[in-house]
Amino acid sequence: MSEAPTGSRESSTTDPGPEHARITPPKTWAAGVPAVAQAIGYSLAETSPRNTARNLLDLNQTKGFDCPGCAWPDPEPGERAVNEYCENGAKHTNDDATTRRITPEFFARHPVSELARASDRWLNQQGRLTHPMVKRPGSDHYEPVDWHEALGILARELRSLDSPDEAVFYTSGRAGNEPAFVLQLFARALGTNNLPDCSNLCHESSGTALHETLGIGKGDVSLADLHHADLVLTLGQNPGSNHPRMLSALEETKRRGGTIVAVNPLPEAGLMRFKNPQKPRGVVGRGTNIADQFLQIRLGGDLALFQALNLLLLEAEEAAPGTVVDRAFVEARTEGFEKFADHLRRTVSWPEVLAATGLTRAQIEELRDRVLASERTVVCWAMGLTQQKHAVPTIREVVNFLLLRGSVGRPGTGVCPVRGHSNVQGDRTMGIWEKMPQSFLDALEEEFGFKPPADHGLDTVDSIRAMKEGRIKVFLGLAGNFVRATPDSEVTAEAVRRCRLTAHISTKLNRSHTVCGETALILPTLGRSERDCQSGGEQFLTVEDSMSQVHASRGHLEPASKHLLSEVAILTRLARRTLGDQVAVPWEEFEADYGHIRERIARIVPGFHNFNARVTKPGGFGLPNPVNDGVFPTPSGKAQFTCNAFTALSAPAGHLLLQTLRSHDQWNTVPYTMNDRYRGIHGSRRVILVNPHDLRELGLSDGDLVDVASVWRDGIERRAEGFRVVPYSTPPGCAAAYYPETNVLVPLDSTAEGSNTPTSKGIVVRLEPRPADAGPPREARASDREAPASDRSRPEGR
Repeated sequence: MSEAPTGSRESSTTDPGPEHARITPPKTWAAGVPAVAQAIGYSLAETSPRNTARNLLDLNQTKGFDCPGCAWPDPEPGERAVNEYCENGAKHTNDDATTRRITPEFFARHPVSELARASDRWLNQQGRLTHPMVKRPGSDHYEPVDWHEALGILARELRSLDSPDEAVFYTSGRAGNEPAFVLQLFARALGTNNLPDCSNLCHESSGTALHETLGIGKGDVSLADLHHADLVLTLGQNPGSNHPRMLSALEETKRRGGTIVAVNPLPEAGLMRFKNPQKPRGVVGRGTNIADQFLQIRLGGDLALFQALNLLLLEAEEAAPGTVVDRAFVEARTEGFEKFADHLRRTVSWPEVLAATGLTRAQIEELRDRVLASERTVVCWAMGLTQQKHAVPTIREVVNFLLLRGSVGRPGTGVCPVRGHSNVQGDRTMGIWEKMPQSFLDALEEEFGFKPPADHGLDTVDSIRAMKEGRIKVFLGLAGNFVRATPDSEVTAEAVRRCRLTAHISTKLNRSHTVCGETALILPTLGRSERDCQSGGEQFLTVEDSMSQVHASRGHLEPASKHLLSEVAILTRLARRTLGDQVAVPWEEFEADYGHIRERIARIVPGFHNFNARVTKPGGFGLPNPVNDGVFPTPSGKAQFTCNAFTALSAPAGHLLLQTLRSHDQWNTVPYTMNDRYRGIHGSRRVILVNPHDLRELGLSDGDLVDVASVWRDGIERRAEGFRVVPYSTPPGCAAAYYPETNVLVPLDSTAEGSNTPTSKGIVVRLEPRPADAGPPREARASDREAPASDRSRPEGR
C-alpha cells in the first residue's frame, strides 16, 4: 500500500492568538444546510472523495462501523437514515481517515522538544501514525523500531517492577469491548487494579450517585422513552455540539407533544431551534423549536434548584394529597422518603436558593407546573452536572425528584446520563474500573484460574498523584490524550515525566506523545473505519452505547499503513511477552479470532450470554437493566431517597466562577478549527466569555486581553495567558472558556466529593489585564513558528 506524504493544511505550528478573534452574534439555531456543508468540506480536505463517501455511508449502519465521536444510540435498523451521522461525527471519522501520514522521517526532522511547543491542532493535522517509535533515554527524537523490539521494551519494564501496582493502564472510550476486556485481563493477571479511564474525568459522579440511589451506575432509558416522554429536562449539556444526533430525538419528543426544559449556564443554539438537515422543514423551513423553557442557572446552582423544586412538589402534595407524589411506588419500591421530606422542609431557604441559582421563584414555579402537567419525565445530563464540586449530591437530588413522581422504571421515564465517548460505558462493563465488584473478580478467577488482586486500584486523579510522588514507573495509555484531558496541566505533565516508561496506543499524534517518560513508545493502531484482518479472518469489534445497546462495528477501509496492529493484537502480544505461561489465558487465540474473546466475556459479564450469535443480528442486543424490571440492586433492594447538603459556590469580590467547555468544532481535546460558529467565535480559541455587567465591575471592555489566574487553597498560582474578553450571555459572576487550554487552571486536588472527578465547572478565577509588551502567551511561544517546508505538501488522494 502506498503511503501519502506528511503534510498539513497550515504551516504555522501554533494557533492564532487572541488578537485574531472575530466575534459575531451567537446563532439561535443549529444544524441545517451549513452543518452538511461543513461536514463534507472538512471531510474532503482530509481524505479522498471515495473514502469520504464510503465512510459516511458506513457510519452507524448495521454492517458498518460505530462513530467514535459520541455514545448516542442508533435508531432501530429499519428506522435508520441513509446518512445516520452528525456534522461532528463526519468530521471526526474522516479526520481519522486522513490521507496524511507521519512516517519515521517526520520524527527525524522534528525533535520532541519542538513538537512539545506545537499546538494540539497542528499535531493532529500531521496525519496518521504509521510505525512503532521509541524515544530512548537521553534522546530528543523518536526513532523507528519493529514491533518485536517495541513490545519487548515495554514487557521488560513491566517485569522489572518491584510491584505490579507501579504500573498504570489508562483507557479512553475509543477502545472497543474486546480490547478493553483484554487490557483489564492483562492488568489483573499482572497483579494490579490500576485501571483509570476517561469516565473518571466525566461521568464518574453519575455512576457514584446512581449506584447509591438506584443500585446501578448507568441510565435506564431508551430512545423510545425519550420519544414518549411528556417532559424532558436537559441539564448542563450542549447537544448541538457535543452529541448532535440527540437533537433528532428531542425533535421527535416535540413532534409527539412533549415538553423540553433546558437548564444551562449558557444559551445553546441546538436547544433553541433545530433544523434537521434530513427533513424538508430543516432545509427550507424554520426547523423545530426545542426548549419550551430555558433556565440560565449559575454554576453549581443545580442542587439548590432541585431541592427547591422538590419542596414545591411536596407542598403541592400537601395541598392535594395523592395527586403529586406516587405514593404506591414510594411505599413499595423506595425507602428514606420521610427523612428526605423532613430534610427539605427544614433546610431549604428561598433567599439562598435564588442566590445560588440566579433564577427567580416564578421561573422555578413555572418548572413545577410543567412537572405537575407531566405523567412521564426523563432527566438527561452531561458534564455540566458531573464536574461540579457537589456533583454527586446534585445527581442524588435529581433521583429524588424522579422517585417522588414514580418516574423511574416506567416507559417514558428515567435517568439519562449522556456519555461523550462512543464506548466509555462499554469499557466499564468490560472491567475497566479500578473498583470492579468482587463478583466480577471471582468470575475472572473461575474462568482463567488466577486470583485477581482484591485491593482497589488508582483512578485518574490518584494516578497523577502517584506519578507525581514517584510511585508509578510505567504508564500505558490505550487511545485518548491523557495529558490534555486531565486537570492541572503543568502538574500532570511533570508527573508523567517522572515515569521510567510511557507508552501510547494511538492512531494520530497528540500532546501526550510529547510529554515523555525516560523512555517513550508510540504504538500505532488501526482506526475504527479500517479493516482488521487477523489469522482467523476479518474481525469486528463491539461497542455499548449510552442506552446499553451492544452492537458490532466493522471497518472497511484499507489500513493507513502495513505496519499497524490492532489494539487487540498489541495487547495480546504484550501480555504474552510480559507474562509468558504464568496464567492460562489463550492470548494467541484471542488475537487470531475476537470471537474467542467474546466467548469468555459471555461467561463472565452478566447480560452477554450467547454473545457471538446475538451481536451479529442487525442492531445487536440490549443489556438487561434491573431498574426497568422494578428491581433495585441496592443493599436493601429498594431505591434510596437521600438527604443532600447544599453549599452554594461563591467567588470573592473581583473574581469569577469559570467553567471550561468544548467549542463546536472540536472533538474532546482536539480542535479541528479555531471557530465556534454557534457561539459566534471565529479565528481564535483564546477567549473568555463574561457577563457584560461583570466586565464593567472589573473595569474591563470588549476586546481587552487578560491573563486568567485560578485561586486555590494550596497557594500555587495557575495561569492561562493571553485571552480576549468577550461580552456574552453568562449568569452574573460566571465565565466560560475552552478546554484543554484552560485545564491548567483546574487544581488536581479540586475534585467532586465522592467521585474524585475534577471540578472543571466552578473554578474561582481572577482576570488580570495583560501588559501590551507581555509578548505571546506561553502556549503560543515557539522558537520556530513555521513548520518545515517539507511538511507543507498537499496529501495525495484529494
